[in-house]
Amino acid sequence: MPNKQIFIEAMAKHLPPSASHLRLLDMGAVVGETLLELRPDLDIQEASLNIADWDYAADSFDAVVAYDLLLKESFLEAVLYVLREGGRLIVLNPLAQVDEALVAILEKWGYVRILVEDAVAGAGVLIRGEKAHLNDNTLERVRIGAEPDADLVDLDTYKGRFIHLLIQQSPNKPVWQLAEDEKIEWQAIAFELDTELCLLAFSSLPKAVNFMQPAVLEGLIFDVNKVGKFSIEEAKNWPFPIVLNPIIEQIKGQTIRFVEIDPNTAASPDE
Repeated sequence: MPNKQIFIEAMAKHLPPSASHLRLLDMGAVVGETLLELRPDLDIQEASLNIADWDYAADSFDAVVAYDLLLKESFLEAVLYVLREGGRLIVLNPLAQVDEALVAILEKWGYVRILVEDAVAGAGVLIRGEKAHLNDNTLERVRIGAEPDADLVDLDTYKGRFIHLLIQQSPNKPVWQLAEDEKIEWQAIAFELDTELCLLAFSSLPKAVNFMQPAVLEGLIFDVNKVGKFSIEEAKNWPFPIVLNPIIEQIKGQTIRFVEIDPNTAASPDE
């Protein structure tokens, strides 16, 4: 059987998109320390295994994680209460096996986008379910995910580890479809501010999408087909000033430009 580290790494891959800091509830303080090594942007709170001890506000966590824990009804009900809309429950049981009954249990309690699969290489089971959105409007869902991060953040005081850029990729296809002589190129959205060319940057993927969707609808930006994720350390090497979490009013009437960014410097080259 794989060791615990490998199982926890599998859990990390299922954490949901969030603001720059993902709010995580760690059942029994079993996996949080290891997850924090993998994702330093996590804001982790340790949770008692006794649900009766919980005193958390509704909609206050992006994810709840549990290791080697049975899906009791009281637990599933309590998790739905503390998760924000679109938040995820992620459970990994190292000795269990994939069973369709697990799907039925989550469905009974109203979880959506349910996934039950082998945790790693045929060992253990990973169980994932989301709290349903009350609003069917995609733009509103993205806005909720972006809301925790403020607009017009001072980069010098920003505590996040990553920033995101709006990217035009050419050619616009995955790496595995490229011909041998084809090379992916990235151009990032920038604009002129006080005669200076500045990069538009965002503290999280939801924040980037929340800006991009209405900007595209208003015809302010165009031809964006990627969101690239870069470390703060890498961003400090760029020759352009960065406007972090801009507001749409800043680019109205401005000339939008594209500047070259090396895709190999991205933290997630194909996000």
